[in-house]
Amino acid sequence: MDRERRKLLIPLVGPAFVFYTVLFIIPSLAAIWISFHKWAGAGPMEFVGFKNYVRIAGDELFRHSFVNTLKLLFVVGIIIFVVAFALTLVLRDMWGKGAVRSIIFFPHLVNALVYGALAGFIFNPNGLVNKILEVFGIDAPPAWLATDNIFMLIMATLVLTMTGYYTTILMAGVDRIPPSLFEDCALAGANAWQRLRYVILPLTWDVFGTCAVLWTITSVKIFEVVWLFGGAATEGGPPIQTWTVAVYTFVTAFGGTSIPAYGMASAASIISLLLVLVLVVLLRRLMRREALEF
Repeated sequence: MDRERRKLLIPLVGPAFVFYTVLFIIPSLAAIWISFHKWAGAGPMEFVGFKNYVRIAGDELFRHSFVNTLKLLFVVGIIIFVVAFALTLVLRDMWGKGAVRSIIFFPHLVNALVYGALAGFIFNPNGLVNKILEVFGIDAPPAWLATDNIFMLIMATLVLTMTGYYTTILMAGVDRIPPSLFEDCALAGANAWQRLRYVILPLTWDVFGTCAVLWTITSVKIFEVVWLFGGAATEGGPPIQTWTVAVYTFVTAFGGTSIPAYGMASAASIISLLLVLVLVVLLRRLMRREALEF
């Protein structure tokens, strides 16, 4: 049997490995090579060693973009998972939870362009939100789309669009827990927090760990929401207050307002890749537990 399985390894895994090599490994190696050069995208490359990384480390704009990326990773991530677990507790015993699960998952399927256009429609000075606030006597509402407020709006949009996605995954993990365990909790008088702490979390820890890894990878790559909410039509992209590392990398390489710096853009992308690798390894180590059988 093992010999037959080994025979199937190459035909089944081989095509996926080829695609992975062509689409990820080779571009990653090329980005590492380019990051050690000064290159405008055409003409000869000039080898500069680690100068691109040194310049990025001293670039205040990159540091600001890196901090914004960490805010999305940790602040938005914590809010998403707190709300997702709360919804999991509420929806587990709710009638019609299948329909509700589909409804809260739907925002994840909508293209970010829709949310960008919707935000401009409802948050502009004469938009729907301000009109509703006027009904309650608030005549001087915040400038929702102001440069200093737009990043908070981006964070709120990410919470709205991603919470349902992770709630659906967590609920799938909860659904596999035997109902008898929850019946025992009810007989013991356990409240919702105790059910979460002593039953749901231990038995869905592997699912939660997978969700944490998925969000780590996703948050570091966030680009289109920032680009659309920040006003991609403006020259040079969205306001720098909203930039993430992904936006910084794109503007550095394809901004069009100056000579492209593919070396620095590649260095920024490699730093993002290293951030993901380090955080994923740490998550896997911190969340490593013996599998519980039930």
